[in-house]
Amino acid sequence: MKSLIFIALAVTTFLTGCNTTDNTMTEQEQIADELDPSRNYEAPADDDQIGYVRYTKEQFENDTINNDKEISIDRNEMADMITRIILKNNGFNEVSTLVTDREVLIAYDRNENTAEEEAADIAKKTAMSIMPSYFDIYVSDNETLMYDIQSLHNSSTENRDYDNTINMIIEEMQKSSQGLTNDQEK
Repeated sequence: MKSLIFIALAVTTFLTGCNTTDNTMTEQEQIADELDPSRNYEAPADDDQIGYVRYTKEQFENDTINNDKEISIDRNEMADMITRIILKNNGFNEVSTLVTDREVLIAYDRNENTAEEEAADIAKKTAMSIMPSYFDIYVSDNETLMYDIQSLHNSSTENRDYDNTINMIIEEMQKSSQGLTNDQEK
């Protein structure tokens, strides 16, 4: 009986040893695995972590990377970021930002020491630096438009039932300075 247990233990140890050598990764494979962006990492506790991504063509063409991840923009996060950056400038008292699937609408209360054109430039350039270039950006120092923008904050981009409201707000915003002209932006 003892010899049977000894043989079973020896065979198990042998198979485990063989299995371990087959599964060991080369140093290069370990590094590639550590840098694989599809790995699930916990979010860093603080915001001083840098971002890094590296793919091979084969990884990119792999369904788990290419087809399983939908590219999207967190519109609330973008609106929050735009608003916070604008408010870091001393020329603004209050800012309201709405990001839809096609437009960025920014209404603000500027202080009296900031010129209308300067405030419009700051607001528009801030949004331009954050958003993809296909977004149309409209700005206005008409404080009443902040409430109009706020009224749309629970709308969805799926049905765009709010298009008439957006168009009316845009028409009103265009009465204010829009910062640089399109020719100057290029």
